[in-house]
Amino acid sequence: MRIREILRRKGDAVATVAPDATVRRLLAVLAEHNIGAAVVSPDGASIAGIVTERDVVRRMHDRGAALLDHPVSEIMTTDVHTCGPAEDVEDLRRTMTENRFRHVPVVDGGRLAGIVSIGDVVKSAIDELESEREHLVDYIQRAP
Repeated sequence: MRIREILRRKGDAVATVAPDATVRRLLAVLAEHNIGAAVVSPDGASIAGIVTERDVVRRMHDRGAALLDHPVSEIMTTDVHTCGPAEDVEDLRRTMTENRFRHVPVVDGGRLAGIVSIGDVVKSAIDELESEREHLVDYIQRAP
């Protein structure tokens, strides 16, 4: 299965925040969309970074509530691993597991084209296993 198939199922909408948005605004976006990460983008197409709930919690522990009024650019991860729509889901699952990250922006033609979470990747693996199981049961039931 390819990443494009996951995006076809879930959609290509990506929650973004500008680098100068406050952490308070980031939290509003995460809550509004019921998500755990947002892509940091000045224009909705390029990627300046990614920021997660975990980033907020860890920095808040260090800096306190004053962090809420600081820009997202102070806490975002700038070394963002991305993938393309033609990438194999199994390869991405392995990469996400080994590197311990949960969200990967999808880039197509140099532009942000979607985002894939580890939940999306696991769901696709379960769907594939279920499909294989159904085919095997059908094959066994048709055997003489």
